[in-house]
Amino acid sequence: MLGAFLIMGVSYGARYCLGIFVKPMSEDYGWSRTVISSAASIMIFIYGIGGIFSGRLLDHTAPRWILTAGAVLIAAGFILVAFVKQPWQFFLAYGLLCGLGSACFGAVVCSTTISKWFVRKRGFAIGLASIGTGLGTMLLVPLTGEIVIRWGWQAGFIFLGVLTLVIGLAASQIFMGKTKPEDYGLLPDGDQERPGGADPAPDDVPGKLSLKPLLADNRFWYLTVSYALAVMVWASVSVHQVAYALDRGIDALSAATAVGFIGVASIAGRFFFGSISDRVKDAKYLAAWGFITMASALTVLLFAETEGLLYLYAILFGFGYGAMAPLMPFLLADRFGRHIMGSAYGLMIFFTAGIGGGIGPFLGGVVYDLAGSYDYAWGINILALVFVAFLILKVKAREKASRY
Repeated sequence: MLGAFLIMGVSYGARYCLGIFVKPMSEDYGWSRTVISSAASIMIFIYGIGGIFSGRLLDHTAPRWILTAGAVLIAAGFILVAFVKQPWQFFLAYGLLCGLGSACFGAVVCSTTISKWFVRKRGFAIGLASIGTGLGTMLLVPLTGEIVIRWGWQAGFIFLGVLTLVIGLAASQIFMGKTKPEDYGLLPDGDQERPGGADPAPDDVPGKLSLKPLLADNRFWYLTVSYALAVMVWASVSVHQVAYALDRGIDALSAATAVGFIGVASIAGRFFFGSISDRVKDAKYLAAWGFITMASALTVLLFAETEGLLYLYAILFGFGYGAMAPLMPFLLADRFGRHIMGSAYGLMIFFTAGIGGGIGPFLGGVVYDLAGSYDYAWGINILALVFVAFLILKVKAREKASRY
C-alpha cells in the first residue's frame, strides 16, 4: 500500500500541474488554449486506451515492471516538453508519451492491485492509498508553480520529469512486487485463514476472465457513464482553473495554492469516503454525495473573484472529488469481484478517462476561445455532475444479480 501511495502521489500530483503551464506557454508561443488543452485531452485519451492493456496485463503479470515502464515514459515525456517548439511536438511528448506512461503508472495498476489484496477492508485500503494523490497535489502544484515563477515553465517540466523517474523507479521496484496475496502464500486482508471456514468466499473464487458478462450488465454502464462525465468535469477543471483564476485578476501563486488546497481537501475526502464505504449499505450513495459536493463547488467558482472564494471552491471541490478515487474501483469490485478487476477497471478507465477525460480539457479550451470566458464551461460541468449524482443511484447492488 505504501508503494501505491507514493506512485499515485507523484503520478497524479505531477499531472495536476499542467494548469500552471497553460498561460505561460500560451504567452511564449502564441498558442491558443484549445491547442494547449488538446495535448491534455490526447494524454488522457491515450491513458484510457492504454489502461485496457495494462489492466488486462495486470491480471496475469506482477505490477513492478508495468509501473517501471510507466515511470520511464512519463519522465521522458515531461523532460522532452521543455524543448518543444511546435504544437505537434507538444502533442507527441505530453500527449503520447505521458499518456502511455500514465496507463502503466497510476490508478489502473495501483487501485487494481490493492483491490486484489483486500476484500473486507477494500474501501479503507483504496482510500488510504489514494490519499497519496491528494498529498502529491498539495505539495507538487505550489512547488512547481514557484519553480515556474522563478526559472520558467521549461524548468518546471524538467523538475517533474526527474522527480517522477526517481520516485517512480524506487517505489515500483521496492514495494510493488506481486499482484495478489496468494502469490506470497497469503490471504486478503492479512487473514490467517478464510473467514467462516475453509471454503473460499465468492469474491475469492477466480472465475472466467471474459468481459462479455460485464459488457452485458447495465450496472457496468451506469457506473461507467457516471464516472466518465465526472472525470470529464475533473479534467476540464484541472487544466483550466489556474488560467481562469489569473483571468479574474488573482495572482499566480494564489491560483497555484488553490490547486494545493484541492489536494489537501481531497485527502480528507478520500479518507472519509474510503473508510466508511466498507460500513454503509451501498457506497453508491456516497458517490452521489461526492458529485453534488463538486457541483456546489463549481457554483462557487463561477463567482470567485477573490482569493477567499477561490479557496472555498477548492476545499469543497477537493472534498467531493476525494470520493472518486476510492469509490470508483470499490463499486466495480463490489459488483463484479476482485479477480477480474484488472480487465474490468482497465476497460472502465478507457471510457471514463479516455473518452470523458479526453473531452474535458478540449471542451474547456474551445468554450473559452469561442466565448472569451470559462463561465459556460463551468455551467456545463455543473449540469453534468447533477445528472450523474442521480444516475449512479440506479446501479443495483451485487446480491441482486449473478456473481461471476
